[in-house]
Amino acid sequence: MSRTVLALSPHLDDAAFSAGGLLARLAAGGDRVILATVFTGNVARPTGFALACQLDKGLAPDADYMALRRAEDEAACAALGAEPLHLPHLEAPHRGYEDAPSLFGGVRTEDREEAAVAETLRSAFGGERIDLLLLPRGIGGHVDHEVVRRAGGVLDAKRRLYWTDWPYADREAPKAPFAAEDGRLLSETVTLTPREADAKLAACLAYETQLGFQFGGAEALRERLAGIQSETYLA
Repeated sequence: MSRTVLALSPHLDDAAFSAGGLLARLAAGGDRVILATVFTGNVARPTGFALACQLDKGLAPDADYMALRRAEDEAACAALGAEPLHLPHLEAPHRGYEDAPSLFGGVRTEDREEAAVAETLRSAFGGERIDLLLLPRGIGGHVDHEVVRRAGGVLDAKRRLYWTDWPYADREAPKAPFAAEDGRLLSETVTLTPREADAKLAACLAYETQLGFQFGGAEALRERLAGIQSETYLA
């Protein structure tokens, strides 16, 4: 019997970068894999830091940035064998986080997005049988990752795994990762087969708008992923 796997990705690339190999494995094994990205909502005329986050990707001010990103995500999901689902919430720069440091300074008390995301998840998946729920662990401390990790707690699932957020995980001095409330860190490592590694690479390469800013280009991404043959999760 096919299982239902739900991966909750904060942004349009996080799940593929961090858990793409496992998602490809599960889909190839016959599971139904849903990759739901939370923060994909449009703002017609972004300004300030939100606009800067678009311009630093080399895009024009009038480009429909999120439409481009959603199309990239569809291509990435095709490479993984996953079903894309795009939820309409707005990224942190559209919610009053005004610069890069603020994105990693903790969720603000006035930011009520966690409750809104939780309600969307209840509406979308409250009646769904979820055999495996994949969530961000929160390495790096990005506020959108934290919101999704916490909001995902409203969903019932037979099993949960928290992925190691990449590329945050291999950057210098990442913030402390999420740990279980009792302090245990029950880790599970998935060693990727060549086919799974290739599927993950193809998915990551699909996010063309991000490659220059995040990695310095497609070839640099290839080189970094070539040295990563496993994915680590908290159970």
